[in-house]
Amino acid sequence: MRVLLSTYGSRGDVEPLVGLAVRLQALGAEVRVCAPPDKEFAELLAGAGVELVPFGQSVRALVTGVTPPSAADVPRIAAKLVAERFDTLAAAAEGCDVLVATGLIPAGVRSVAEKLGIRYVYACFHPFELPSPNYPPQQRPGVPFPPEETDNRVLWDLDAEKVNALYAAPLNTHRAAIGLPPVDNVRDHTFTDQPWLAADPTLGPWQDSTDLDVVQTGAWILPDERPLPSELEAFLNAGTPPVYVGFGSMPMRASKDVAQVAVEAVRAQGHRAVVSRGWADLALDDDQDDCFVLDEVNQQALFGRVAAVVHHGGAGTTTTAARAGAPQVVVPQMVDQPYWAGRVAELGIGAAHDGPTPTFESLSAALSTALTPETAARARAVAGTIRTDGTTVAAKLLLDATGGEMPQVSA
Repeated sequence: MRVLLSTYGSRGDVEPLVGLAVRLQALGAEVRVCAPPDKEFAELLAGAGVELVPFGQSVRALVTGVTPPSAADVPRIAAKLVAERFDTLAAAAEGCDVLVATGLIPAGVRSVAEKLGIRYVYACFHPFELPSPNYPPQQRPGVPFPPEETDNRVLWDLDAEKVNALYAAPLNTHRAAIGLPPVDNVRDHTFTDQPWLAADPTLGPWQDSTDLDVVQTGAWILPDERPLPSELEAFLNAGTPPVYVGFGSMPMRASKDVAQVAVEAVRAQGHRAVVSRGWADLALDDDQDDCFVLDEVNQQALFGRVAAVVHHGGAGTTTTAARAGAPQVVVPQMVDQPYWAGRVAELGIGAAHDGPTPTFESLSAALSTALTPETAARARAVAGTIRTDGTTVAAKLLLDATGGEMPQVSA
């Protein structure tokens, strides 16, 4: 069986696909991943022995450029991605049996599958992307904050209108060129009636209240066996567990000196700090020996040895910290991150920072909650409930399906 996995996004969008690809290969499938051409993604896939088909422009360059994309740039970027899906992705899908799409509105991927006559699956990594009255309306992507009493279905319909405005014209132009009829609702066409939810059921439970037949597989985790750098090991062994601070692919443009602010807040709690540079290129102004600055690292190994994790609330980082039993402080920046911040607080495994711009005072307050013995005990308890079989569930769904029907798997 040949499988093409596709996405366009940051590390949090790419790494889950690598995890699924590795599991599929272990079960005998041939797999390739269509993803952005960033060097770190190429290295990640090469290290896992998975073929990369580069797609689109560098996401890191797009996110961290001197001039970020403006609202006027978005339609042009969207149209370019749609065009490349009908070009690069279509070529990569030749000879495949199934095409799996992830990321925010991968418009055009299902059309490629239709033209080639192969199976198509859409998967998302967070439940708030799907319509449900159980999730606060202000967390709907791209929709202005409405009154609390606004029905989520209304917001869902408004979201469909926004997606159509952005993608319908380029999508239907390309569909017409290959003999396919136009699509009226791009979002629903992309999601299908049976989307997959690749999120942990404890952290991101799906509470069915729609006509969608959602299949929750569990999070797609790529096992990381890399040892920690010797210098980091020495730092960890030299004192009590530090607090990790890192914001992944978030540029943190609105937060000047965020690394120094975070470190000072951590010091005020009596802890040392490990700071991950990330895409914000975090740096410190001092050279005190209670801080360690690092680049990319095995978070699965590191998070089990820290007192808490301060992060942006990406699905992958939230899951990794929860699985490690590390208390969390989530400083949400965009999209699904407010949802994960809320879940961390609701589960009692950490604190949700109020807003995207941390100050010494606000971060100190959140850390004072995350660093209590009660939060640590709760985080350890929840760690035992986090599933690790998400890629196995998803891989078997792909490999065992017959006649286009998807076998059901209990989550």
